[in-house]
Amino acid sequence: MNIPIIYEDEWLLVADKPSGLLTVPTPKNEKRTLTSILNLYPCHRLDRETSGLIIYAKDKETQAKMMDEFRARRVKKTYIAFVRGEPSKNQGEIKNKIEGLNAQTRYKVIEKREDFAILEVNPLTGRTNQIRIHLKEIGHPILGESKYAFRRDFKIKAKRLMLQAAGLEFKHPVTGRQLCLRLDLADGLKKFLESHD
Repeated sequence: MNIPIIYEDEWLLVADKPSGLLTVPTPKNEKRTLTSILNLYPCHRLDRETSGLIIYAKDKETQAKMMDEFRARRVKKTYIAFVRGEPSKNQGEIKNKIEGLNAQTRYKVIEKREDFAILEVNPLTGRTNQIRIHLKEIGHPILGESKYAFRRDFKIKAKRLMLQAAGLEFKHPVTGRQLCLRLDLADGLKKFLESHD
């Protein structure tokens, strides 16, 4: 499988994960995951349905340092989400707890279309499925969502979850250099916009 590599040095590799591919195996013990393909050490995770930037380390020591950066909330993550309807405010912060744990998500509306909006989303904490849960809770589930909302109830149909990890900013755990990585809109998201002009 051809996985686009966005950044690489002797310690780190940043890949563009396709939608539909697991980062690591679930308890079902799937053989084919991004981690098994790259044969490296994942520093964080993306949901199976989410595409975009993900950081891998080439050794355990670098992995531990990078995971510390995530735990200390020093990694800025930017996502693009297409959501059902239009949020009433052009920007906001969602602070609803997830499974009893504090969770914080900032969003701003980039563009409004008919029946859906394009948001830039920054999760300030790293709870599992945080963005998907928070956007559903404010009444604007992500298009293509089937886990936290009934996809069949959506007026607009999407073939995949319309969520992309589009940006990462962090300090390199070994060199100390500030890295700022951005992706163009994924093909699936681009095609969706073209068909909903």
